[in-house]
Amino acid sequence: MTEQEKFSAMTEAILFSAGEPVEISRIAQTLGILERDAVSVLDDLQDRYKKSNSALQILHLEHTVQISTKPEYAPVIRTALETKRMQPLSNAAMEVLTIIAYNQPVSKGFVGRVRGVDSSSIVNALLDKGLLEEAGRIDVPGHPIAYRTTNVFLRVFGLHSLKDLPEPKQTQQEDFTGEISEQDVTA
Repeated sequence: MTEQEKFSAMTEAILFSAGEPVEISRIAQTLGILERDAVSVLDDLQDRYKKSNSALQILHLEHTVQISTKPEYAPVIRTALETKRMQPLSNAAMEVLTIIAYNQPVSKGFVGRVRGVDSSSIVNALLDKGLLEEAGRIDVPGHPIAYRTTNVFLRVFGLHSLKDLPEPKQTQQEDFTGEISEQDVTA
């Protein structure tokens, strides 16, 4: 086994065992190689999957990577594991996700001000689904919790990073500046 094959096998083992995205820098550190060499190892692993027509792939999510199955195998996996399909998101949940994705990190109060209605329960539901996560506290009076989207959000919507989000369209709220005031974050 060559050194590259050894690094590839170890990387595959790390990603498989983690079951969630792993930072590329962490893989490099673990293997004792440079980050650019870790990227090369990941590329080789992805090429191996492609050449062998594997059901597996390497997903690049911002500065992290994850081993996953290809999307075309989702139906058979669902059937085999007899899992319930995730309920479609409501229009309100999609609206909250959109506000957070384009403005993150933001508080529940900010989301509520943009929507004009309390959105706390929707934010909590999106947290439970793993589409949102806490991102610390905002440095304003009351120090509300800030929220941001997760890698699960990226996977569900087929994005590699937030840069892949479509450009927002102008709406009736064109006068909204996006700036946060004390009133926006106190909820």
